[in-house]
Amino acid sequence: MEQRSFDRLGRHVGIIGLGAWQLGADWGEVSESAALDILTAAVDSGVTFLDTADVYGDGRSEQLIGRFLREHQGHGLTVATKMGRRVPQTPEAYTLDNFRAWTDRSRANLGVDTLDLVQLHCPPSAVFADDRVFDALDTLVTEERVAGYGVSVETCDQALTAIARPGVASVQIILNAVRHKPLERVLPEAAKAGVGIIARVPLASGLLSGRYDEHTTFPPDDHRNFNRHGESFDVGETFSGVDYDLGLSAVRRLAPLVGEDRTMAQFALRWILDQPGVTVVIPGARTAEQARRNAAAAGLPPLTEVEMAAVRATYDELIRPQVHDRW
Repeated sequence: MEQRSFDRLGRHVGIIGLGAWQLGADWGEVSESAALDILTAAVDSGVTFLDTADVYGDGRSEQLIGRFLREHQGHGLTVATKMGRRVPQTPEAYTLDNFRAWTDRSRANLGVDTLDLVQLHCPPSAVFADDRVFDALDTLVTEERVAGYGVSVETCDQALTAIARPGVASVQIILNAVRHKPLERVLPEAAKAGVGIIARVPLASGLLSGRYDEHTTFPPDDHRNFNRHGESFDVGETFSGVDYDLGLSAVRRLAPLVGEDRTMAQFALRWILDQPGVTVVIPGARTAEQARRNAAAAGLPPLTEVEMAAVRATYDELIRPQVHDRW
């Protein structure tokens, strides 16, 4: 698999990673054995970057990855986790003492002395402007609790503020065929600064897999059921904030471009990989086969100019009016 660099972290990773939210919670039930099978399939397919968070299943995702690491040593994996969503979302919670406690818990869950990468998990906007927060993160590096730090963001403005910080190694942001705004400024500024870009929600919560229609239902414990209007967290995390029926229309418009040698999901992942400045894409998976198919997108040819133009036109005509200015 092609490797790309986190310059400020001093690490190279495969361009397709694995998002591990599904292994924790909020996507329906994933058994422990299924979770380990997903991890095995991803790594066997060339994945070297795993993204998790302390809040996914209240540590379950981290613990499962920790077990996998113990049983599969020597794979050269980079594990990124996130912190900050297990407490009320006030800027006052983002202190050095809390950072130490949160990272100590993640280190224990993952079974490591030093976290490869820790990210602030979509904190309040005021956090990005607070020098004390980034001084505290620098302290975590000095204390060798973490090898580097980054941020996960909801908005492009948050991303741009973070990129200007000299210690920020990565920005994790929603980027996919129905969320284009980061292409305008975030990716170019990150590339200029040597900040890695982790593209999350790459399939718009599965919408871009092409497997759903108007009759699809989701379990009660799946955020695609309980957070469609932002009832539990930012609505942009669910279907990228796109109205479900409108998203289906966009997918149907793009579907004729896919052809027989790739899936709709692979087409959507390849579109992200073809954007200059992207370091790694982190699709989730609920089965081992999904993990293998996602990883295979790394080996597909880049999209043609005609295909790229069709994605742009679909976004501009159907999606842009609804989502572009919101995040």
